[in-house]
Amino acid sequence: MIGIARNLLTILVSAGAVLPMAGAAAVASKPGAVFVMTNAAGKNEIVTFQRTADGHLFDGSRYETGGRGSGGLVDPLQSQGSLTLSQDHSMLFAVNSGSGTLSVFSVKKATLSLVEKVPTGGSAPVAVAQFQNLVFVLNTGGSGSVVSFRLDPSGLKKIAHSTVFLTSSNAAGASLAVSPDGQFLLVSERLGNNIDAFRIQADGTLAPVVVTPSVGAGAFSVIFAPNGTAIVSETGPAGTTNESAVSSYSLMSNGMLSPISKSVPTLGTANCWNVITPDGKFVYVSNSASATVAGFAIGQGGNLTPIAGTVVGTNPAGSANLDIAASDDGKYLFTLNAGTGNISIFGIQQDGALTNLGDAGDLPKASGFNGIAAF
Repeated sequence: MIGIARNLLTILVSAGAVLPMAGAAAVASKPGAVFVMTNAAGKNEIVTFQRTADGHLFDGSRYETGGRGSGGLVDPLQSQGSLTLSQDHSMLFAVNSGSGTLSVFSVKKATLSLVEKVPTGGSAPVAVAQFQNLVFVLNTGGSGSVVSFRLDPSGLKKIAHSTVFLTSSNAAGASLAVSPDGQFLLVSERLGNNIDAFRIQADGTLAPVVVTPSVGAGAFSVIFAPNGTAIVSETGPAGTTNESAVSSYSLMSNGMLSPISKSVPTLGTANCWNVITPDGKFVYVSNSASATVAGFAIGQGGNLTPIAGTVVGTNPAGSANLDIAASDDGKYLFTLNAGTGNISIFGIQQDGALTNLGDAGDLPKASGFNGIAAF
């Protein structure tokens, strides 16, 4: 199996870009998979689910990462991107926060094969991002750092002198995002309430940080739409209820971010996670403390418009819906419900509205699960 995985690494590296997607009709009828991470302190594992073409999930298997998670109850990592699929969906990256390592799996439908496990160059890794043959890992232990890796046929190799630090030792980095053109890496600072921009240099190292303060309180996760718009989830001022919001920014050539839509209300509490549909039309956010999902249309200029009612999906009470993912055809949305130990499934309609398709999985409740990925 390792030989097969190495071949997949070779394919990914030689391609040098996202592999082209099949035609819309072919993708629409194609089943997929959903992956979640246990983050267990004793033995971190990935739980796989097979997805049918109509969105239903069936329990698959468990795969050991070879590392340890952080353990905990609900949202111990406080991050987005702890479990990340490669751009072409051939590889899955999982952080082992308790052992300071990154596990790499090859992916074949809902079946995983562990390729390798490497040190992250720091402690307490919480997020990973990949672009072509570059992989970036966010470590929150110590001073908080980002480390660059190069992916080649022999595996992941740490790039020399690639470690960069956030604005302070207590910034609490929460997510990573690479711009669609591969020019910049953004990092959100949960406690620093900043969005850090690093230009990605030719050798894979990162240029000095350019800092943009978040327009709203509680910046948590940052992602890019296909048109280059950066979207940030905001939890809102500490101790408040229903004050969460979402903002959009344009990324300037100097690395600064210029606000477009400022702190649009999500009508919920603890909006920390977000996902954009592959076509770039909609962004959905998890109001984890309210057990709801809010939705917004993304305009051509990056402006955000609430989908009718703003709250477009409701999860089981006490679900603590954390991470959120979408299928690669943009037809289904999945939320990892750490409180109730399951995954909620929603159908995405043409106007962005969601249809509740039920729940799947029988996972331990409040046991530290973090991270979801899907195709």
